[in-house]
Amino acid sequence: MHDAEGFRKFVAVRGRALSRAAYLLTGDHAKAEDLMQETLAKAAAKWRRISAADDPEAYLKTMMINQLRTWHRPRRLVFFPTSQPPDTAAPPPDTELKIVLRHALTTLTAKQRIVLYLRFYEDLPEAQIAARLGCSIGTVKRHTHDALKRLRKAGIHEPA
Repeated sequence: MHDAEGFRKFVAVRGRALSRAAYLLTGDHAKAEDLMQETLAKAAAKWRRISAADDPEAYLKTMMINQLRTWHRPRRLVFFPTSQPPDTAAPPPDTELKIVLRHALTTLTAKQRIVLYLRFYEDLPEAQIAARLGCSIGTVKRHTHDALKRLRKAGIHEPA
């Protein structure tokens, strides 16, 4: 029972940061919720081992990244023909930059999104990213370069 209580306390304190990480990795609220649920379900089962780690939060974020990498959901649009046109709701209040950025992020591969998240949000050096992802530093640099190139092409530029 002690493990379950410790897990609940950890999620209460760090859940928001984990949720933000999941959203930044997926770019979609529903997918972020799925990612969080799957990760937390797996983490709860082995919380004793995770809580003994040097940095349980980093451990969980690595679990999220690994879970995201295993998803192989095809990105297909599914149309359901109906006799009525769909209701048109007002778009959520987003700034133009958020809309452009959100769209631009959808053009990136999952690996590119993961590398950008680790590099710019988690502020990890390339060597640590390579170690987490099990690849070379050159691969990390390549994914970073390709992702930033795609974002620039979409009109997203780094601040001066």
